[in-house]
Amino acid sequence: MEEGKTKIYHERQRLQFCLLHSLNNLFQGKDVFTKSDLNSIAEKLDVDDPNKGSWTPMSIVFKPHHNEITGNYDINVLIAALEQKSKTVVWHDRRNGASSIDLDGTDDRLMGIVLNVPVRKFSGLWRSRHWVTLKYIQGFWYNLDSDFAAPYAFKDTQEVREFLDGIITAGAEVLLVMNDKQ
Repeated sequence: MEEGKTKIYHERQRLQFCLLHSLNNLFQGKDVFTKSDLNSIAEKLDVDDPNKGSWTPMSIVFKPHHNEITGNYDINVLIAALEQKSKTVVWHDRRNGASSIDLDGTDDRLMGIVLNVPVRKFSGLWRSRHWVTLKYIQGFWYNLDSDFAAPYAFKDTQEVREFLDGIITAGAEVLLVMNDKQ
């Protein structure tokens, strides 16, 4: 690491554990959350669900809030995990565009941004969604996508807004992760 260069934690993609990687990238630390942590959260959500469906043989692997083997966690797991760390999730109203997000805020309320982006692979035959974290670290916004070989530093907040507007248009969901007020 060069002297004066910011050290950024960046966890790389493995199977469908992008939510796990996004959370660890958001909190900038290895094992802030583990597969076991997220599986436990998903299991608790299932047990506590008053409207849970009936059991089938496929329920062993394909659970309501995740896949037992590969991950693929849903929004409910994200929200519950962040609540454990005293964070709040605010779903950004896509009709307002990225210009309504305070990326220059001085009150440190915005911890980061978690995106849920549509993904198409194999010539569009396979469709899914992917969790991605954007985080402000020592004066710069970074895209910490676990599919990237390294974090991508945005040149300024205007570039972040343009990126966000582009992915909102493409069907992404933008979730603002807020620090609770002290």
